[in-house]
Amino acid sequence: MIKNAIIYRISANFPSDLQTLEAALQKTTFQPCTPTQEKSTGWVPPRGEAHGALVESIGGQWMLRFHSEVKLLPTSVLQKRVQEKCDAIERESGRKPGKKEQRDLKEEARLDLLPQAFTKESRTWVWIDPQDRSLVVDTSSQAQADAVVTSLVECLPPGFALALLHTQTSPQVAMAQWLLEQEAPEGFSVDQDCELKSSGDSGDGVSVVRYGRHPLDIEEVRQHIEQGKLPTKLALTFEDRVSFVLTDGLRLRSIQLQDVARDDDGAESGFDADVAMVTGELARLLSALTVALGEEGGAA
Repeated sequence: MIKNAIIYRISANFPSDLQTLEAALQKTTFQPCTPTQEKSTGWVPPRGEAHGALVESIGGQWMLRFHSEVKLLPTSVLQKRVQEKCDAIERESGRKPGKKEQRDLKEEARLDLLPQAFTKESRTWVWIDPQDRSLVVDTSSQAQADAVVTSLVECLPPGFALALLHTQTSPQVAMAQWLLEQEAPEGFSVDQDCELKSSGDSGDGVSVVRYGRHPLDIEEVRQHIEQGKLPTKLALTFEDRVSFVLTDGLRLRSIQLQDVARDDDGAESGFDADVAMVTGELARLLSALTVALGEEGGAA
């Protein structure tokens, strides 16, 4: 369900009940693009049921889903249509369109082509833990997370604010220490995928070293770090239950629940069971990670 995580703290004026949040999200429900509309975004029922609730609460955890639709109009196709219009004007009038007229023709061509353009749709899970005052966006793209946050800010009462999670120790410094000492924080273990990158300050440019499915408890890795390369990605597992990749920007990617976590759920399946299992495991993981890194403004 949740494969990536960009983590926010809810800093002010967030609705304390489902009804208020539901009413707010109803202002920006998703509507498909009109024939000449290039992009549309909005909220859809997380269960996938038509006319369903836009907020679902399972075990005190709130789930939302953000929908984006974008029409794909290749630059080459647009340029070809503009050139055809310019050529027609030149044939009919004997003159070449000026820069302003070409800009107008480009907009005209775009409107001509949009009704036939292919569309790309994406849906993004949003998980809110109201007790922990945290919000997780299931994406590895900061631009997509920004779109989700912007939509929330626009539909919620004035004063609502989110802030990206920040920690006292940067993930990059912490990951370097874990690799040097070959000792991850309590509950975590280092896996076999890593990316190390130099700063480029030496004038030799940025160099990157990647390890995939390779033991990291080797002298070569320590030498790279001692020579100035720092981790930008590191694969970890939490309590043998959740594997993920931690980035230097404090993002979680490629989140996977291990068999032991899934087995605990027994035969029960479905939306409610999936949400309960995923949020339960990730809540424990995020709590342990913020303890390991020391959340700014919180107890380390």
